[in-house]
Amino acid sequence: MLFIQLLLKLSSLYVVSWKCRRREKMTGSNAPHQRKLDNESAVEARFHDSDAKRLRLAELQVGLAFFAFILIGANDGALGVLIPSMRLHYGVDKATIGLLFLFQTVGYLVAAFNSGLLVEKLGNRRFLVLGVVSFLLGVGTLSLMPQFMVILIMMLPLGFGVAIIDAGLNTYIASMPRNAALLNYLHAFYGIGALLGPLIASTILAIRWGWNSVYIVWIGMSLVLLIGFQLVFREENISQREDTATRPESNVLVAALSVPMVWIAALFMLIYVGAEVSVGSWTYSFLTEERHAPILLAGWMVSGYWIGLTLGRLTLARVTLRIGSERLILGCLVGVVIGALFVWLLPVYAVSAVGLGLIGFSFGPIYPTTIALISDRVSGRILPSVIGFMVSLGSIGAAICPWLAGLLAQRFGLWSLMPYVIILTAAMVLLWRVLQVRPQV
Repeated sequence: MLFIQLLLKLSSLYVVSWKCRRREKMTGSNAPHQRKLDNESAVEARFHDSDAKRLRLAELQVGLAFFAFILIGANDGALGVLIPSMRLHYGVDKATIGLLFLFQTVGYLVAAFNSGLLVEKLGNRRFLVLGVVSFLLGVGTLSLMPQFMVILIMMLPLGFGVAIIDAGLNTYIASMPRNAALLNYLHAFYGIGALLGPLIASTILAIRWGWNSVYIVWIGMSLVLLIGFQLVFREENISQREDTATRPESNVLVAALSVPMVWIAALFMLIYVGAEVSVGSWTYSFLTEERHAPILLAGWMVSGYWIGLTLGRLTLARVTLRIGSERLILGCLVGVVIGALFVWLLPVYAVSAVGLGLIGFSFGPIYPTTIALISDRVSGRILPSVIGFMVSLGSIGAAICPWLAGLLAQRFGLWSLMPYVIILTAAMVLLWRVLQVRPQV
């Protein structure tokens, strides 16, 4: 239903643009009135066919973007379930198997930092195709269960491909009208994939298929994406929509990093992703060790947090259109603080479950709405580099902030998790206020 509503919104935009073009054509003509009436039906039919084709193309492009985010979300969500089987297969310890995450993150960062340069050189379609091919190289090799050293090396192109798909589709959706709502829907599908990934992986392991079978499933989904990107995406990139005569010739990454607002937004994203992952990573330990919650109950409460994150993106997407991105983010940050206070100060399981759900629900729209806001404030030429830089710092935050949460837990106890989240949220509020006073570039 949400996807249908999304397509209806897109169709209304194209109908408006068609009416404007038709009005300009009619008012600019010097032909007799009778002749215009005679030709009106033919002109209208021609424009209607053209707009219908554009709408169908937009439907396919947005649908593929949603499908791609389900895939990368499922891949991220499934890895944690596959880790024990991979450890058993290769006979390595926890520290060694943890290198998988490190190598994938390195590949992700390399691609994200260079996404703007790649888009400018390759164009939108070839950029996305490169991402799928790189992802296919990674999952295809993993499906063969080679030596562990080969697995580690292949995590580099896998992470590289995920970053290109992530940054490329974020940039594409951000360039569309009403991008805040569309980006929230896009990232909601990532959440759906992150929920489906563990279910797919655990089901495959339960029927005693090898862990590599999961990557065979990803191969099939990737081939659908590869064909789809080749067929429905055009070669143009975001920067080509601007006047090339007035476009500077400087390196797009350097141009993006020279904008102070980009650094503020990227730092905001670093803290946000770090806070989101910290809650998701440490809440289970907090509930079982600090609050002595039953294992099953704690697992369901953590799942409620991630479900809340997805629901927040789905339900608050339309709210963005009504109240604006600035007020929505501030309201969400207040919701995070309230939820954290519930979990911290009221040690009742039901209240903690509500608090965690509220934290996830409030966290949900922050990431995509921030990208939408920045895309409206920077030039199209540097937009891919800006988004790549933002998601790169977000990945760094996902590594640093949970590590700091672990240090605090070791020093003061797991009860420090929620105060830590509140402090991070307060820092986000300050950065968000600073971001509002920065001019458009």
